[in-house]
Amino acid sequence: MTEQLVGYLSHFPKDLATVLIAMLPIAELRGAIPWALASPPMGGGLGWQEAYIYAVIGNFLPVIPLLLLLEPLSSRLRKFKIFDRFFIWLFARTRRRGKLIERYEALGLILFVGIPLPVTGAWTGSVAAFLFGVHLKWALPAIFAGILLAGVVVTLASLGVIGFLDIFL
Repeated sequence: MTEQLVGYLSHFPKDLATVLIAMLPIAELRGAIPWALASPPMGGGLGWQEAYIYAVIGNFLPVIPLLLLLEPLSSRLRKFKIFDRFFIWLFARTRRRGKLIERYEALGLILFVGIPLPVTGAWTGSVAAFLFGVHLKWALPAIFAGILLAGVVVTLASLGVIGFLDIFL
């Protein structure tokens, strides 16, 4: 489904498509930066600076609403069995992966969001900040720092792969 959505978004202006892909909970900037750097028609064909900036902006946009609305929204939705089961699953999964945050709080949150591994990132980091009680004044800058770090890692990795492909293809 994410591939189809990314394919649909590729018809938007390339900068807007990069922001929108980075906002997606599974793709985030880990999908947006490689897409933005790839040559058209497979990607946006943006320069690395533009790809990085647009992806960081897009990845950060959902963070504030997530941090502010997760508690009241989950409290209301958990009254329904289907949503309660979803939140039980989501929170259990996040707790298992959030040992770093539990131990080091804001610094752990930076690393959790900043090391681009599967099921880490701004969305999961926001859920983890909520679950582990990291206050908004610490969670917001920590998640932003993690996004910046992840953006650097993904950009460098993408440039390496794209440069390799340009040389050999």
